[in-house]
Amino acid sequence: MDVFSAAPHHDIFLLVFQVGVLLLAARALGEVSTRLGQPSVIGEILAGIILGPSLLAGVFPAFGELIIPQTEVSGYLLEVISLLGAMFLLLITGLETDIQLIKRHAKTAISVSFGGISITFITGFFLGQYLPDFLLADSDERLVFSLFVATAMAISAIPVIAKVLMDMNLMRRDIGQTILAAGMSDDTIGWILLSIVAGIAAGDAVTTGTVLTTVGSVLAFLIISFTLGRWMVRKLLTFVQDEVISSDRLLSLVIILAFFWGAITQLLNLEAILGAFVMGILFGMMPRLPEDVVNKLESIALGIFAPIFFAVAGLKVNILNLFDPTLIVITLIVIAIATLGKVIGTYTGARVVGKKDHWTALSFGAGLNARGAMEIIIATIGLRLGILSQDMFSIIVVMAIATSLMAPFALRAVLKRVTIGEEEEKRLKKEELEAESLVADIHRVLLPVRTRESSGATQQNIQSTEAQILDLIGQDTQISLTLITVTEGNKASCESYLSEMAGYFNLHEVVTKVVIGEKPGDTIIEEAKKDYDLIVMGATEDFEDKNHLFSPIVDFITRLAPCPTLIVKAGSIDSNWSPNRIMVPTNGSTAARNAAELAFFIAKSDKNKEVLALNVIIDELRPVYNTKENYVQNRNLFANEAVNELKKLGEAFDVKTEAMVQKGKNIEEKITEITKENMIDLIVVGTNIRPGTNRLYLGPRVENIIQMAPCPVIVFNT
Repeated sequence: MDVFSAAPHHDIFLLVFQVGVLLLAARALGEVSTRLGQPSVIGEILAGIILGPSLLAGVFPAFGELIIPQTEVSGYLLEVISLLGAMFLLLITGLETDIQLIKRHAKTAISVSFGGISITFITGFFLGQYLPDFLLADSDERLVFSLFVATAMAISAIPVIAKVLMDMNLMRRDIGQTILAAGMSDDTIGWILLSIVAGIAAGDAVTTGTVLTTVGSVLAFLIISFTLGRWMVRKLLTFVQDEVISSDRLLSLVIILAFFWGAITQLLNLEAILGAFVMGILFGMMPRLPEDVVNKLESIALGIFAPIFFAVAGLKVNILNLFDPTLIVITLIVIAIATLGKVIGTYTGARVVGKKDHWTALSFGAGLNARGAMEIIIATIGLRLGILSQDMFSIIVVMAIATSLMAPFALRAVLKRVTIGEEEEKRLKKEELEAESLVADIHRVLLPVRTRESSGATQQNIQSTEAQILDLIGQDTQISLTLITVTEGNKASCESYLSEMAGYFNLHEVVTKVVIGEKPGDTIIEEAKKDYDLIVMGATEDFEDKNHLFSPIVDFITRLAPCPTLIVKAGSIDSNWSPNRIMVPTNGSTAARNAAELAFFIAKSDKNKEVLALNVIIDELRPVYNTKENYVQNRNLFANEAVNELKKLGEAFDVKTEAMVQKGKNIEEKITEITKENMIDLIVVGTNIRPGTNRLYLGPRVENIIQMAPCPVIVFNT
């Protein structure tokens, strides 16, 4: 018989009602907290405290029977929903975790974690030795009690820390990533300590072997996750993305694997949230995962499950039980020792080993002091194992809530005095720009390839321009490239050719695909619908047919593509060609800005590369005599604003950018003239035309630039 069939109809009604009320209260008080300039997690936890036995449920017993689970089954079901909240929150946290950034701050993170755990464990142990006997479930088990209190104080709450960092917009800061990395270490070590203490409480023999077994299982899980697990995630992501056609297929894949990984960690006597967190990191390392999937997960986690999770944590607190003067004093002592131990420990590690300044070192303690629901889980385990009395359970829970409520206030106060380093400020500014950039969101690229006879230098020239461009863009962003060819037969020969061609690309991931078919254009369009961000095509041949701008296949794909296209018209170029000087003609349009961003991404990998933003003024209209002066002034003002806007954007991307306004009788001829005078290597033209005719039409000026340019031209159609 399953849980639901075992639960009476009334219990199911109460569960649904409780979840609705908790979510409503959490969202409402979270909104109040946000409006008061505080993280929403404060309001979400307070919602549970207000609804619970500390206030409404205690004052109005009838309401308490409605909001607090009255049976073991209903309580279990609410805990399951709460666990889902923690898992979704940790999954999002993993997706936001930057492994490369953490590696750069690994020394500080490890020292902060070690200092925080060691000091709090020692102070917690001595506190446990001197607490009154009535707080112990069994006064003869003082050693086990002290070890448990020490473990409870040592741990930090990644879900609470992650939510606070998100609410305060600190997730991408160096401090935020270091706190997160240290929190991961704290929790891993904490759960190992908890398993040892639980083993002692259960009467199991704890030896060096059992401790090493526990540590080994954690390390083995992490090693397998980041090797075999990473390979599995990449293969499954590729399969689901390419072969499954149902809606939200990738969203389902991420959640399913997070649950599976959570089940594995639970099986290893660790917490399920650790598995969800690791799976989030693994998917975060996959450039082909669309941003839309992450946005949907954030909506589910932060809009529904996380508020329930924090409200349930608050619901478990009964402050009324602690109104006894003795218990109040003990509670304050526990909170003080837990806070001071964590702050002093993390501060010492950050200052001595990490070599951080005073305020930065303090910020680690302010963030990692939050114990949150992890502490409540540990307290619940201690109560169930007969280690803690009910009063000590309440004290630990209050300590967990208090430290969680203190964290955002302490962080906000300390961070006002933390100076952002020049390198971090530059990185954050770049990330802010990239957040609004079309080019920065390009992670999955499709490159159709026509197989040819291998002929040394000739073959290398076929895709060399596209390879250079993609390699330059991919130096600062992870790109997954799919090389595809459509053939009517001879699949083995095509696969061999694509494998050889893949060697020209130095990207995060290069996938080859051979499709048997008679209509290459239709096949490529269907492939492009599988969450690709960009199609790259090389226009290697000149067609005299006026019905085609590039070639029948390139024109067809450009017209019908479901995503932006990038067409490279290279012509005959030198084998040592490199886009050192790039020109972007601009008329102030969004398409021109997108083209400029592409140019900046190509140029920013090399300080020697330069971008020229050009606007050519031409008299195309015959204005009325008395308005001619104003017309000319406005036109000149607009032209200068257009190029200077791109110059500022280029400088923000740390690219040497020149703004130029020129006058000429013919725009295309002037662009060609300036290209030759300035030794331009590449012209990037932006378009956003989606024509309805059978001919690809980009406008006379763009088409003339393509035909007249003395250097390679990129047409970026967005």
